[in-house]
Amino acid sequence: MAQATTETDPARGIAGSDPAHARRWWVLAILGIAQLMIVLDTSVVNIALPSAQKALHFSNDSRQWIVTAYALAFGSLLLVGGRIGDLLGRKRLFIAGTIGFAAASAVGGAAQSFDVLVAARALQGVFAALMAPAALSLVSTTFTDARERGTAFGIWGGIAGGAGAIGLLLGGVLTQSLSWRWTLFINLAFAIPAAIGALALLRVDARSAGTRIDLPGTVTATAGLFALVYGFAHAETHGWGSSTTIAFLVAGVLLLVAFVATQLRAAHPLLPLRVVLDRNRGGSFLILGLLGIGVFAVFLFLTYFLQQIKGYSPSMSGLAYLPLTAVLVISAGVTNARLLPSTGPRPLIALGMALSAVSFALFAQLDVHSGYATGVLPGLLVAGVGLGLVFAPATDIATRGVRSADAGVASAMVNATNQVGGSLGIALLSTMSATAASHYLAGRQPGPSVLAHAAVHGYATAYWWAVGIFAAGALIAAVLLRRGAPQLETACDADLVPVGAF
Repeated sequence: MAQATTETDPARGIAGSDPAHARRWWVLAILGIAQLMIVLDTSVVNIALPSAQKALHFSNDSRQWIVTAYALAFGSLLLVGGRIGDLLGRKRLFIAGTIGFAAASAVGGAAQSFDVLVAARALQGVFAALMAPAALSLVSTTFTDARERGTAFGIWGGIAGGAGAIGLLLGGVLTQSLSWRWTLFINLAFAIPAAIGALALLRVDARSAGTRIDLPGTVTATAGLFALVYGFAHAETHGWGSSTTIAFLVAGVLLLVAFVATQLRAAHPLLPLRVVLDRNRGGSFLILGLLGIGVFAVFLFLTYFLQQIKGYSPSMSGLAYLPLTAVLVISAGVTNARLLPSTGPRPLIALGMALSAVSFALFAQLDVHSGYATGVLPGLLVAGVGLGLVFAPATDIATRGVRSADAGVASAMVNATNQVGGSLGIALLSTMSATAASHYLAGRQPGPSVLAHAAVHGYATAYWWAVGIFAAGALIAAVLLRRGAPQLETACDADLVPVGAF
């Protein structure tokens, strides 16, 4: 009976009679393009900020808002975006999000004022919050064969892990060879083919019948996530002791506690607690949050080291990350396609977190005289292997076995934990780095050499904190995740009904 259900369930996409199933690898390519664009935009604009500041004449204090506006909108609306996709159809939401993201990127690239640029970045975040959960949930519901799912999520994990480094390279090349505006215009080259491909290839999916958006859950989740992300961003520039930082962080925690309380009573909760209370799935969400905290340390502090200490240009800094990207993509693909079906997530993720901790310990040994080949490259290679062992399996397990009606919100949780973790990581590790650098300078006569040594000392302190975070992640994976190979549930979702044509 389960087999017959699998072959006819319109939400699962496994049917010999389903023409979309024959095009599933093309579907993955389209969804991968969108995922690449979303992750690129977390880093591609960063390198262009000095050029944009010079062109639009805004202050150093205002500069952070070009990054923060995207993070705030994206992070706070992910859960809502995921649930809307479950209720209204993921094809609809994916296409709408892709087109909206392209339009917002065009507005940002053409912006003639700081306010317009910030508004465009916020709109990018809004549409990314619609698009990202829809894309991941479509991958999850399209690939249900165990071996094919492993390959698909290996590719997805490679994109998620490597796109940030690609964004640094692309941002540097575009800024140096064309203009900072092309770090935004480039999104049209991704979004337009993705939207056209989605229209042609994606089948209309199922939606939940007779359910509504959980308004109290929506308000508390959105406000709580917004407050947390804003509080972390404010802490980065104003410190953890700022009254505004404390107020927003406390408000964020209280709102999220209220959100959990509403979910226990809601008839149609925004985030059904069954999604996060599964041991493997909940552990994967936690791991992805810790991963977000630590990974941003690589791209932030190592970029500072390469550019400010070693004098690399933006494009050279991007090229320096290519070994990490290549190894990560290979590691993620092999891990999910070959190893996960037989070993299960526990040993892979625990080993990956441990190797990532080793890579940060290697980065912590860098000094002002360290070279790339002997100092930076070994850490990048170890990090590529370690992160590849974590990204793909954790994402796969976080969405595995979820009812189709919950696939969007489960996918949103993957993005939300990583986004909130990244915001926390930047704020926490930046503070630790700045504090350590200040202590190093105390009692010393500041000069170019002393300032360089102080900066490297601060980076090393941040890396040691990251070592602790990843070591904790390895322990959590070893204790929390289940033993054995994961199972893929294929039970029919009784609460789903097919939807008419788009």
